Amino acid sequence: MLFENLSGKLQETFRRLRGKGKLTEKDVNTALREVRLALLEADVNFKVVKDFVATVKERCLGSEVLESLTPGQMVVKIVNEELTKLMGESVAKLNRADKPPTIVMMVGLQGSGKTTSVAKLANLLKKENHAPLLVAADVYRPAAIKQLQVLGEQLNVPVFQMGQQNPVQIAKAALEQAKKNQHDYVLVDTAGRLHVDEELMAELVQMEKALQPQEILLVVDAMTGQDAVTVAESFKERLGLTGVVLTKLDGDTRGGAALSVRAVTGCPIKYVGLGEKTDAFEPFYPDRMASRILGMGDVLTLIEKAQATFDEQKAKELEKKMRTQQFTLEDFMEQMQQLKQMGPLNQILEMLPGVGGMGRKLKGMQVDEKEFLKIEAIIQSMTKQERLNPAIINSSRRRRIAAGSGTKVQDVNNLLKQFNLMNKMMKQLTKMEKGRFKGRGRFPFM
Repeated sequence: MLFENLSGKLQETFRRLRGKGKLTEKDVNTALREVRLALLEADVNFKVVKDFVATVKERCLGSEVLESLTPGQMVVKIVNEELTKLMGESVAKLNRADKPPTIVMMVGLQGSGKTTSVAKLANLLKKENHAPLLVAADVYRPAAIKQLQVLGEQLNVPVFQMGQQNPVQIAKAALEQAKKNQHDYVLVDTAGRLHVDEELMAELVQMEKALQPQEILLVVDAMTGQDAVTVAESFKERLGLTGVVLTKLDGDTRGGAALSVRAVTGCPIKYVGLGEKTDAFEPFYPDRMASRILGMGDVLTLIEKAQATFDEQKAKELEKKMRTQQFTLEDFMEQMQQLKQMGPLNQILEMLPGVGGMGRKLKGMQVDEKEFLKIEAIIQSMTKQERLNPAIINSSRRRRIAAGSGTKVQDVNNLLKQFNLMNKMMKQLTKMEKGRFKGRGRFPFM
């Protein structure tokens, strides 16, 4: 769960505030002391914490909170607004060249996920109908060129490479190739080191002068906390950084990097990596992240994921089947597969308002993705007739299905029981629609 420790502590603090009908200055000071400790434990930069708490305190001690009928909610509103400001207020989009191609240099240390992030960005741009060109300019790390080529093949994005030659010359030749073949984005995977050194920085400065890129994005590992901020400061001193890419954010339970890097370096977080797959990469929305930290959900991102995954025509067909109680196990499996495409179920749950606020409770009820595989195996072991009409599945058929799917008869029974319960619920909703929403046309619960 994103920023699990910080999120849990902040939500617990504000839960106690909401239970008070009126707040005193002592109540505010006590709550902000807990907020300060939670941020420091999350490895947020000390100066950032100090300034953040001072700003929140000044606003909380004003009349809008102390004289409010819902003071606890006003404090949460203020913290939400200040967290959003801390992380950048609004989404920071890529700078674009006046005349294509737009050049993006990806820089960072080894192990931060730089090469993978270059490919992920290319995938995102391709979905937006752009024509990116990947450039393999990391000639020092073993297999870096090959890794980029493999990723390029997977995404059907061309990769320019000249072997182990001078990286600056490679980048220049790639730019000419991009202009010739009408690529509107050139994404350069530069060399990294285990730590910042003069040789690395000199080469990157030379490449910056040669290419004049519109974007220089620093890729940092979110799980390194304040170390990520230190690395960002070092690169900022020598290069014209325009933004930061935070990788492995899905494994970051603290949040120190995300909450510190913008305030310390002045560079906005432009993208975040939320997994290993090439589509686990998205723009960074400070307001949405602040809402998730405070357990208020992220409905907009959830809707965007659903729109990108679910087919509108199929959704209408599914609605029709639900109305007429023709929903089958085949439909059930198809919906489950589409849900899986949206990403890990735990991440989806965090985006629902209120569910993210369960904090530690969610930790104890982690969703087992293997259950999805088990259900798929059971349904795929059925005949076409059995999927369309589960009522015919008797005891002998259940034994055959269990043997074919490598599961137990009890697992088959549980799936059929859950499916029957879901069908009963759909019938009840349809009856309610006919009785209470007659004439509205659309199924009101969808």
